[in-house]
Amino acid sequence: MSERANASVIPFKMDDESEDGEIDQASAGNPVQNPAERLYLAEAVRMAEAIVFASAEPVSEKQLAARLPDGINLTLAMTELQQIYARRGVNLVRVGDAWAFRTAGDLAFLMSRDTVQQRKLSRAALEVLAIIAYHQPVTRAEIEDIRGVETSKGTLDTLLETEWVRMRGRRKTPGRPVTYGTTETFLDHFALEEIRDLPGMEELKGAGLLSGRMPSNFSIPQPPADPDALTEDEDPLTDIDLEELGLLTPRVTED
Repeated sequence: MSERANASVIPFKMDDESEDGEIDQASAGNPVQNPAERLYLAEAVRMAEAIVFASAEPVSEKQLAARLPDGINLTLAMTELQQIYARRGVNLVRVGDAWAFRTAGDLAFLMSRDTVQQRKLSRAALEVLAIIAYHQPVTRAEIEDIRGVETSKGTLDTLLETEWVRMRGRRKTPGRPVTYGTTETFLDHFALEEIRDLPGMEELKGAGLLSGRMPSNFSIPQPPADPDALTEDEDPLTDIDLEELGLLTPRVTED
């Protein structure tokens, strides 16, 4: 896992930057704009760089759009910034719908002394995490049906504590069971841009994680295109739900 840089970024001149720090649109593969447009875009790129660098968490595109000048092509600005950092010790990476600076993958060994030792997840927790990632939204009962064994509350609590898994809604079935899904923290930890980047069957077989003698009808479910959107058979979590689940302090009513 790559780690967030904790040192100041020194503005070395890159091949795609001009002497005064402006971005060379031609070398970046984008249409050449007039000088005023180049300056406007270059300033937006500098602003985006400052916002992302100063944040301890990935910054969503919605947050960036709200803080950058009106009319800026956010996609173009972030692509330019990503290219500027492509060959540096710190890279700009996309995490879901957000952006963050991370140590370049080939330099991760330099940070090994600063790595926090974390306890390993149990086999049961890893199995549950994989089921949630591929089958989301999924309830505890559905997880148990897939695994064929009971899933303890402690296992789900552990995954919730890692912030890789979240409670996302309630199934529109009797008992209204809670549904679980993954988070952007999960994507960030496993270096995935989106949930659909999870490895497929052939990749899992190649990594030795699946037996080559799988049943002919075995298949891996396709992760949802938008894991944050509720499905038709889900209700959103209300404040009352959050209170019942211990995620919100009960409100005190006055007599």
